[in-house]
Amino acid sequence: MATSFNSRGRSAVGVVVAIAVCILYAGVAAAGWPTTSASMDLLSARGGIRRKLLKNGLGLTPQMGWNSWNHFHCNINENLIKTTADAMVSSGLAALGYEYINLDDCWGELNRDSKGNMVAKASAFPSGIKALADYVHSKGLKLGIYSDAGSRTCSKTMPGSLGHEEQDAKTFASWGVDYLKYDNCNNPGTSPKERYPIMSKALLNSGRKIFFSLCEWGQEDPATWAPSIGNSWRTTGDISDDWDSMTSLADENDKWASYAGPGGWNDPDMLEVGNGGMTTEEYRSHFSIWALVKAPLLIGCDLQSMDSTTLELLSNKEVIAVNQDRLGVQGKKVKSDGNLQVWAGPLSANKVAVVLWNRGSSRATVTASWSDIGLKSTTVVDARDLWMHSTQSSINGQISGHISTPTLVKCMF
Repeated sequence: MATSFNSRGRSAVGVVVAIAVCILYAGVAAAGWPTTSASMDLLSARGGIRRKLLKNGLGLTPQMGWNSWNHFHCNINENLIKTTADAMVSSGLAALGYEYINLDDCWGELNRDSKGNMVAKASAFPSGIKALADYVHSKGLKLGIYSDAGSRTCSKTMPGSLGHEEQDAKTFASWGVDYLKYDNCNNPGTSPKERYPIMSKALLNSGRKIFFSLCEWGQEDPATWAPSIGNSWRTTGDISDDWDSMTSLADENDKWASYAGPGGWNDPDMLEVGNGGMTTEEYRSHFSIWALVKAPLLIGCDLQSMDSTTLELLSNKEVIAVNQDRLGVQGKKVKSDGNLQVWAGPLSANKVAVVLWNRGSSRATVTASWSDIGLKSTTVVDARDLWMHSTQSSINGQISGHISTPTLVKCMF
């Protein structure tokens, strides 16, 4: 028996995803995932979790928060960061787990001080970064900062940390920084495998637990070496606020699924939800896929001016729960028939998250059979649609969606 998850709203080109979490009642392996060849790949990924845990103990689930770059680029100052922290709390997003307020490029002066220390840009951050961190911490949030494994950052408006790793790590720690995004511009041409471990060690020796987010754009397949030194690593180039960019990054990131797990996550770049370049349905697809693949959920829009639709998308507790599930196995593409795709991944407590994704321009039926998502043919599930917030019980064999807008389903067994 198939069940259909029909989503609401106007249709748009390439906007169709049903995300379901299925609650299964039979055919479950002892480890909580059925014993098929596809599922064993996921269990193998889970088995490597302990080897990937960094000494800092951070990143047991993908990081959640906000980053300044996608919307503001270099136009940042301390008032913007303070009011963003205020908005994170007042909007209710902080209570849902969005905890990091991250400065990206352009926060510092062009030159270091006489002692070789990085200095906050006086015109934009006159109170300094420590005072800003204190303010963000007073809101129950954490402050992130940005640097680069080169001589200058990507904007070329401030120094990079190459050759100053220990000094900069101690500076960040003294300011109360909780997170470092570490970019790869203006480097001397040496491998990131040589440059990034130096900062990792410096952070571990800084006296403060600092989340380490590597950003070398996936150039040297960081999923294969970064889990031992960082909490997340970019697997792709930069995202743009359009459908083609978002979908292509999802595809690029997918092949590294087996390398992610608690302590270290694949990062296909920040969220564009709310920035205006995609439709509501496309943003729903964006958020659904990022949640399923355990990507960092770092908001990239202006929290102070976001509309109610954007807040509703970013505030979906059930979708966020898929991303933050304690099992920590990245969902992946398990079936593709042209524009009709099925993505799925296991969750804790005998659950499976399933995305039915129609990436075409018209409504179509997308079907996930039990064999596609690693279930035994006799398995019976309850399917919870995480966008419609509705449940259908006792489903056998497959789930289907005749869809042109996003939905997310959870199967419980």
